Amino acid sequence: MSRFDGRVAFITGGAMGFGRAFGETLGREGAAVVLVDRNGAAAKQAAAELSAAGLHAAAVECDVVDKDQVDHAVAETVDLFGGIDILINNAGLHLTKYNRPFSHLPLSDIRALFEVNMMGVINCSLASLEPMRARGGGSIVNISSMASYSSASPYGVSKLAVRGLTIAFATEFAGAGIRCNAIAPGLIATESAMADLPEGLVNSIVNDRQLVNRLGEVADIASMAVYLCSDDASFITGETFKVSGGIPLWI
Repeated sequence: MSRFDGRVAFITGGAMGFGRAFGETLGREGAAVVLVDRNGAAAKQAAAELSAAGLHAAAVECDVVDKDQVDHAVAETVDLFGGIDILINNAGLHLTKYNRPFSHLPLSDIRALFEVNMMGVINCSLASLEPMRARGGGSIVNISSMASYSSASPYGVSKLAVRGLTIAFATEFAGAGIRCNAIAPGLIATESAMADLPEGLVNSIVNDRQLVNRLGEVADIASMAVYLCSDDASFITGETFKVSGGIPLWI
C-alpha cells in the first residue's frame, strides 16, 4: 500500500515546475492529484500526461487571486474526489523582475506580486479548511523561498509573509487536525530559473556560496513536500524548512 492511497492533493501552480513535480511524486505515492493553474490548457496537458502514466490526476483552471475561482476549484475537487487531504500552495510570481528594490518596481507590479504570493495562499488555505476538517484533518505545505531570509526585495518580503502565514495557519487550523509547514527552496534548476538567471551568477551560488556544490533539483523540493504531507511528519507544524544546499546557515 502506498503512503497516500485514498488521499486527495490540491496543488496550485500545478501545470509545470515544482507544481507538476509535486503532482507526479504524490501521484506515484497513491494520491489523487488536482493540478490547479490559471493556465488551464497547460494544466490539462500535465494532468493528461500523469494520467497516461497510470496516475490519478485532474486539472482545474483557477487564478488563486480570485476568491470565487478558488472556491469553485475547491468545490470541483470535492465533487470529483470526495474531499481534500493535502494542499500545496505553490502558485507564485518570482524571477529577477521582483528581486529589484521596491523603488524600481511600479506599484501595480508590487501589488500583483503580493496578491499572488500572499493572498493566493490565504484564499486557498481558507477555502480548503472545511473540506480538510471534514476528512479529519490534513496537511498544508506552502512554498516560501531562501529570499525570505534577507527580505531585501519585494519578492523576498512576499515570501517572508508566506512564512508568517505558515505559523498563523498552523495555529488557527490546529483544532481541525491540519498541520501547516513551508519549504524555502534555494537555487533550483527549474526551466524558468535557468532561463532567467545569468550563468555566472548560477555558478557563483553553486560553487562559492553553497556547501553542497551542485544545482538543486526539483526532486529535492518534491521529496521534502512528500515528507511534510506524510504521517512521518505528524509531529511537525508551523515550521519552514530550508532546502538550499546549505546557504545560508546560522545559529
